[in-house]
Amino acid sequence: MPRPQPEITTADRLRAAGGFFANLDYIQLFAVLGLLGIGLIFIYSTGSAYGIRGTFAFYRQLQWIGLGGLLWLAGTLINYRSVDFRLLTIPAYLAVIVLLILTLKFGTRVYGATRWIAIGSIRIQPSEFAKLAMVLLLSVVFSVPRFDVNRWKGIFISLLIFIPPFFLVAKEPDLGSSVVMIPAYLGIVFCAGLKWRYILVSSILVLVIGSAAVLNETMQIHPFLRAYQRDRIKVFLNPESDRLHRGYNAYQARLAVGSGGVLGKGIGKGEQNNLGFLPHTVANNDFIFSVIAEETGFAGAFVLIVLYGFLLYSIWRTAFYAAEPLGRYIAVGIGCVMIYHIFVNIGMTIGVAPVTGVPLPFVSYGGSFMLTVMAACGVLQSIYRHRRIEL
Repeated sequence: MPRPQPEITTADRLRAAGGFFANLDYIQLFAVLGLLGIGLIFIYSTGSAYGIRGTFAFYRQLQWIGLGGLLWLAGTLINYRSVDFRLLTIPAYLAVIVLLILTLKFGTRVYGATRWIAIGSIRIQPSEFAKLAMVLLLSVVFSVPRFDVNRWKGIFISLLIFIPPFFLVAKEPDLGSSVVMIPAYLGIVFCAGLKWRYILVSSILVLVIGSAAVLNETMQIHPFLRAYQRDRIKVFLNPESDRLHRGYNAYQARLAVGSGGVLGKGIGKGEQNNLGFLPHTVANNDFIFSVIAEETGFAGAFVLIVLYGFLLYSIWRTAFYAAEPLGRYIAVGIGCVMIYHIFVNIGMTIGVAPVTGVPLPFVSYGGSFMLTVMAACGVLQSIYRHRRIEL
């Protein structure tokens, strides 16, 4: 006869809940909640200048955060070391590839780019999901026993995973989202133990190919970049060349950052946003850092950067204490994505990076990227909860 199962008491449930909360990464939680709060404040601030229709973004962002919170919880509860999690990365990756193909064929075209696909009244951007899907599947493949990154077979398999989403996203075109996959891929490959001689050879190849690409674009032999992308690079190299057209947003963003001073002009009192110098279509997304810097000054920008410092510290700590290579690869890949987004988004508002549509994690308005980073942080929590080394 089967042995009767012991009854699960309320005390057992409380002990299980206590163990769950005791093992959370509270540094990550603190940073994420702080960044979400800042994002909501300034999404509301940017929208309030345009009345009820403008503040719609605030309430929509709340909905995305709520849905993202469920994904964070699901990622936290799952055991990333389980076979089910590893197998789940394959259909997730394939689903993203299908969505990217559907986007190119049936997607909504906005400002010359086909990056969104409509599902009812909601538009999603599959290129955001592609970043996490690629990182997860690459990490699973690299963690397979006997997989050797220093053999051509291993590199070939990894490139089969990396190349499809990279080129599908670049074809939309969304150069910013496709380029972010490069440091994520390289970070995982390096973490997997790629030998230094291969790194040196790869660096030389990148230098040669990069030089050839620059020459190709300069001489217009067979240009890969669209006209507006070349113009963005030209404006970045010479900011004063086209202040009224291609360089307008970047110029106004730098004015907003510089005019904030030490303590800023006050929340909701930023002139660049309220007077429309920063168009409302980008003020709450790509250029939200400019709004934060103008309205809260250096002090507010410093707090924001410190919170990102806590977030990145928690990611690298999770990678260091991961119980096995899979967790380490995932954390490194996600960390590289976060660093790229933070550096490029803030950099393009202060003139140290070209303007591209790269959102600021947890702060910029947008649903697809919010769901992606919340799910990513949930997986990081799972890695941290199942760490082998006690801190």
